[in-house]
Formats: sequence, C-alpha cells, structure tokens
Amino acid sequence: MKRKIILMSVTFISFVSELLAQPVMQTGGQKMPAEWIDQDTHHRVKRLTQPGGNFASFYFHNNPFIKSVDGKSTLMIFYGNDAYHGDGRGRQLWRIDLQSGKTEQLTTSPSPKSGEIVGTKRREVFYQTADSVFATHIDTKATRLVYVFPDTFKASITTLNADETLLSGAKSSEEEKEIYRKYPDKSNYFERIYDAHLERVLFTLNVDTKALKAIYRENAWLNHIQFSPTDPNLLMYCHEGPWHKVDRIWTIDLKTGRTQLMHKRTMDMEIAGHEWIAADGKTIWYDLQMPKGETFYVAGVNIASQKMVKYQLQRNEWSVHYTLSPSQKLFAGDGGDPGAVAKAPDGQWIYLFRPQGDHFESEKLVNMKFHKYKFEPNVHFTPDEKWVIFRANFEGEEQIYAVEIEPAKQ
Repeated sequence: MKRKIILMSVTFISFVSELLAQPVMQTGGQKMPAEWIDQDTHHRVKRLTQPGGNFASFYFHNNPFIKSVDGKSTLMIFYGNDAYHGDGRGRQLWRIDLQSGKTEQLTTSPSPKSGEIVGTKRREVFYQTADSVFATHIDTKATRLVYVFPDTFKASITTLNADETLLSGAKSSEEEKEIYRKYPDKSNYFERIYDAHLERVLFTLNVDTKALKAIYRENAWLNHIQFSPTDPNLLMYCHEGPWHKVDRIWTIDLKTGRTQLMHKRTMDMEIAGHEWIAADGKTIWYDLQMPKGETFYVAGVNIASQKMVKYQLQRNEWSVHYTLSPSQKLFAGDGGDPGAVAKAPDGQWIYLFRPQGDHFESEKLVNMKFHKYKFEPNVHFTPDEKWVIFRANFEGEEQIYAVEIEPAKQ
C-alpha cells in the first residue's frame, strides 16, 4: 500500500509539474515561452525553432516529413537561418527530429535556394540555386550536383514524382521575368502576367540520366505544378491568374500527353484554387467559392471518376490554405486576416475541421490575431496526426510552431 501511495504521489507531482511548465496565456503580441497553452483555445502550442533567427516550414502542399533511419523518429525539413528575411537570400535547409527536438543544418552554401522537395526513398532534399539543381542527403549531408539548365532552357524545379525518377517544373519567358523585375509586388505583377499570355513550358528532368524533356507548352501562366504522390506519370498544374477568370486545375498524363480539366466553373465569379493531391493519389482537393467571397467550400474531385464532394464552411472559417490528415479523416486550415478574399471579421485562427455530412465542424487550435498574414502559416499534419505544424510571426520573428490536436488537460 505504501509503495502504491508513493507511486501515486510521484505521478501527481509529475502531472502538476507538467501543468506548471505550460502556462496558460495569450498567444503572440509578446515573447512566448518554449511551450504554452493558448488561453482562447486550450490547446498546447510549442515552438520548434529557436528565437533569434527566422525560419519557414514548407509550403502547404510540399511534404516536409521523413522517418529517421531507425524508424523511431519523424524528421521534418525546413528553411531558415539568421540571415533569412523572407526573400530567400542566404537561407539554408535544416532538419528537426520531432521526437527529441534536435535541429541540424543540412546545407551551408551562401547562394539563394528555391524548391522544397523531399525524396523519401532517396533520403535527399532537392533544391535549386540559380541555374543549378542540387540534392543534399538528409542523413549524411553529402551534396551533389544533379543538373545545370542550359542557357536555352532556364527553368525551375518544383516537384518530384512518386518513384523519384523525374523532377518537374516550368520554364517561363524572358518577357515574364522582366515583368517580375519591373513589378516585384504581387498586386502589381499578377494581372500583368496573366494578361500578357506569354508561353510557359512544362518539363521533366530525369534525376539519373539527366534527360530534359519539354512535355507541354501553352501561352498561359502554368503554375502550382505537383506530381501525384502515387502515380509517377500523373502531373497536376494550374492556369494561374485571377481565379474568377480561369478554369484553373488541370492534369497531364506523361505517357499519353493527355490534359484534363479537373474543375469547370459553373457560375459568374466562381473560383477554385490552392489545389493539392491527397496522399493516396485519388483526389484533388481545393478551395472552392461559389461565388468568390460569398459561399465557401473545401471541395475534392476524384481523379478517375471526376465525381466531386464539397464541404461548406463559414466565412470566419475560410483559410488561405487547407490540408488533409494522413488518415484523410481530418482537415486543417490556417485562417485569414480581414483583408483576404473572405473579408472575415474573426478569421485569424489555426483551425481543425471534421467533415460532417455536407459541411465542416470546426475547432479553433491557435489564436492568430497577432500574426501578419503576409507570411502565410501553411499548415501540415504530423504523420501521427497528433500535431498541426504551422509558421507564424506573432512573436515578431518568423518561427515554426506545433499545436497539439488533443486539448490540454484542464
């Protein structure tokens, strides 16, 4: 009996210590501790990166996760260092062990880097500096030159196919690059590039043979290029531009060259975008508004059957980006500020969504009222579905955080 009492006392003390180590407080507007409980949502939040620098997790549809060599931990790849100020200069690739919290810098070259491509089979992260494509091994940090684009075909990589043999991306024209140089702000270049109808070329690059192949060209702004996570011959791309003017979401079969429109607009001012492919490769999910800024959905179209499903959400629940959990039972969103398309008066939250019939039931995970949304949060579920990872600047720096899906013990 005495031993049982002692064990119970130790357990109680540990429980109390855990609570004391996680203060309940307002998120943001101040320097935060390493972990805290959001006073508005009652979910535990922790910072994954260290104060004093600027860090960025990957864009919402780019997988950042890979298992450790022994299979006991999940590693996440991310960008950042003290010199990173949001424009890509000098930023490095890092990895973090999500179990131990240990971080390691993977790259050291000073050149600006682009591309967020983790090859889980090769255990390499692919990226580009100027005209050169590199791959750095996630465990050994050994870096190799994969390819140098010729002067006649200056292009950018964005995605790796399912069997990790092909990289893909787009080549833009010199005229388009000049528009970017003249009008660096999105509000200035966006309509100009769309209206110019300049040629873009989709390509594949064989990682092993170095064979470069142009697979599709069109006088349109081809963008948001993503390989299917399961079909190595299926590539998704979009017609970029004002969403209410474009039928945006397309696929191309690399074997046949056949292109397929995946969502046809049916009303004036309807928009669909920020698309991604589910982990099982069967469904393309996207933000759907019918019409723009009025009625909000997350919609999915089955690639094989073209059958669509859509879940309605409320104005305040609209998010800049959404994502789907590995089990495909949960969605998450990163909210939006009042200046975004939804014009939501109270939309600055990290959300968890549960499908219920034809709509979502939402749960607020993090209050983002001190976050400036020009730095997009870009939510990711961890592979074990216990956390949602996002990036934020509510402490005054660009940092990476994780919020626990299970509410904190009260």
